[in-house]
Amino acid sequence: MLSDEQKEWIDHYIRHLEVERRLSDYTCKNYQKDLNIFISFCKENKISSWDSIDSEHVRSYSASRFRSGVSPKSIQRNLSSLRSFFRYLVKEKKIKNNPAQNVRAPKVKIRLPENLDTDMMMRLLDIKEIGFIPDRDRAILELMYSSGLRLSELVNLNTTDIDLSDATVIVTGKGNKQRIIPVGKFAIDAIKSWLKSRNNEIKSDSKALFISIRGDRLKARSIQSRLNYWAKKQNLSVKVYPHMLRHSFATHLLESSQDLRGVQELLGHANISTTQIYTHLDFQHLAQIYDQTHPRAKNKRKG
Repeated sequence: MLSDEQKEWIDHYIRHLEVERRLSDYTCKNYQKDLNIFISFCKENKISSWDSIDSEHVRSYSASRFRSGVSPKSIQRNLSSLRSFFRYLVKEKKIKNNPAQNVRAPKVKIRLPENLDTDMMMRLLDIKEIGFIPDRDRAILELMYSSGLRLSELVNLNTTDIDLSDATVIVTGKGNKQRIIPVGKFAIDAIKSWLKSRNNEIKSDSKALFISIRGDRLKARSIQSRLNYWAKKQNLSVKVYPHMLRHSFATHLLESSQDLRGVQELLGHANISTTQIYTHLDFQHLAQIYDQTHPRAKNKRKG
């Protein structure tokens, strides 16, 4: 099994993620969890050091995870964590090569996320009530749909991140990357109403944009609960979750603009392939882009 010294390198790596790469606690815990699973594999297979691990060991690890019923998507994340960790060890000159570099997980079956159509979305946003909680919830829903925010991005927003006069919001996304996103008129109006209601009804020193009745930052679970509440109250026939609003934002925007790169920037996706899956582009649309832009397309169709 791995020595205490070898295990210490995982601690060094996690600190590197926290301090130098400034990843979130949630992300660091996932890396730690993935590496702990791999340590158990090393113990079972009597692997004594990091530099004794080769690509066959990693493939065997991936196969064992798959046989035990772990989903391909989870194995993909496990391997991504390993690749990143071994890359760190190479950089620190503790190993010569990255044994996980060319190991791939089993193919993931692509499942397209659900979205609300425009009518259902308008019904969800049509909140008639006024007051601290309805005003807050209306602002949350409007902002999520207006700007396509992730739930974690919404939770971490502070009042200083919103520019009401410029109608923009500064969002801190994955990898601590910031982006500036436009905010629609309905969302701006809803946020103004919420801030007025908040200031009139409660005194709080919290910097958070969205707070509870107790004055502390609203948690992700509470937002999910409120979304469920309004979906039922507005008589929606489907289960609604926060990411569905982000997906609906992307789908409706893409249908109107057909600007894939623009949607990619707004969503904060590093790769456009993620945006293509996320917005479930159909083949007909892709074929249309090909016909309009590829220099050989017309000649090819004629022949």
